[in-house]
Amino acid sequence: MSTRKETALRAIALLDLTNLNDDCSKADIDALCEKANNAYGKTAAVCIWPRFVAQAKSLLQGTGIKVATVVNFPAGGTDTDAVIEETKAALASGADEIDLVFPYRAFLVGDHKTASDQIAAIKALIKPPCKLKVILETGQLIHEPLIRNASKLAIAAGADFIKTSTGKVAVNATPETARLMLREIKASGKPVGFKPAGGIKTTEDAGVYLALADEILGPDWASPATLRFGASGVLSDLIATIEGTSAAPTKGY
Repeated sequence: MSTRKETALRAIALLDLTNLNDDCSKADIDALCEKANNAYGKTAAVCIWPRFVAQAKSLLQGTGIKVATVVNFPAGGTDTDAVIEETKAALASGADEIDLVFPYRAFLVGDHKTASDQIAAIKALIKPPCKLKVILETGQLIHEPLIRNASKLAIAAGADFIKTSTGKVAVNATPETARLMLREIKASGKPVGFKPAGGIKTTEDAGVYLALADEILGPDWASPATLRFGASGVLSDLIATIEGTSAAPTKGY
């Protein structure tokens, strides 16, 4: 069983350090990129609005830290042509990873084709090593069969990761949802990653998801290529855990 410090050190390397606040500024991106490359290890990525991708790419050049951005966010609309243009612009700015909100409202009313086609269309734009993370918005899907079926659909359509949430709704990542999604990844037999996002604020929160990944997919499965935490405030607690101090409460994703 890992100690809190071991969990914190492990989690930092799996973190998509996020700022998707509506009032995010260039100065905030400067600060975020500085935190991502910290004394206790580099985060896997930063996750930011598309308008800041070029800035973050410049700041993180040579660090190995990826720049992720969001499209069709947070609404998960059905205008796939618009999402394609949004994705093309993000890739042209240098995005390494695309976090796509799939059309979950369409999916909820049984329009699985629109949801699947949109994922496939965005996947077609993305060339390795760029990754596509598909946000299911599980807090809106709610029911177990819907979450399982959305996971299967996203995997079949080409997702490199399936992600729980935008962090913009009332219910975001939960251990129960994580268990369902991790089981679908295992059942698929495909090299698909998992990203819980929203509400992960403490070392203990991160530890819950690490333990689930270890249990379902094995202790050697979790790495930056397969598991990410989408969070803004948890880094402070992870560092405080490593240092043996107390972190101030944080707000955000």
